[in-house]
Amino acid sequence: MFYYLLKYVLLGPLLRLVFRPRIEGLEHVPAEGAAIIAGNHLSFSDHFLMPAVLKRRITFLAKAEYFTGPGIKGRLTASFFRSAGQIPVDRSGKDAGQAAIREGLGVLSKDELLGIYPEGTRSHDGRLYKGKVGVAVMALKAGVPVVPCAMIGTFEAQPPGKVIPNLHPVVIRFGEPLDFSRYAGMENEKAILRAVTDEIVYAILSLSGQEYVDQYAAVVKAEEAAAAAKERKFPRLPLT
Repeated sequence: MFYYLLKYVLLGPLLRLVFRPRIEGLEHVPAEGAAIIAGNHLSFSDHFLMPAVLKRRITFLAKAEYFTGPGIKGRLTASFFRSAGQIPVDRSGKDAGQAAIREGLGVLSKDELLGIYPEGTRSHDGRLYKGKVGVAVMALKAGVPVVPCAMIGTFEAQPPGKVIPNLHPVVIRFGEPLDFSRYAGMENEKAILRAVTDEIVYAILSLSGQEYVDQYAAVVKAEEAAAAAKERKFPRLPLT
């Protein structure tokens, strides 16, 4: 109930008013049956803009930090995501990926739409990063199509750290469903999983027009954070 209250009464109309998104390719999203919507992730607002424009309900695997924040703000955020039907996933530890896959397959087993960001985290600089193979595992195990989706302009509208969005045009573009039935039963083959994931990410790239980086976003973020910390600790002295 709260999901549809958000979508049609509380949040959806507000998002459409603020962002005025242009929707392209909505006919590619199946009207029924299980499917994965795989998109790029540029902004916190992506979580809400895509569901606001879809005719069907979609469930995202949300990071556990949204559900475990401290204080009143943390409790409100957790309540909001739970009420909206989003599933918390702990991304730490060696079993995190398997937990996410189990949760995702549970959603697909109910013939619902599952939303996934193959990059595994939000892009911090607007570029598209290498995808993690969890999306391929779920697509092959569940035997469902993958619909690529590109969020365009949300990074400029609400970049990381910005609470109040900028007025910037947004496009949400869906591509033709990708069929991986030719790989049925091969979800344990690493080479196949990488090939499927790369095909999905390339489809997103073709829709978004982003610059592609053949590295995991989390790794690049960690490297840049470490370099920044080192610079603060050992600042470069000006040449004389």
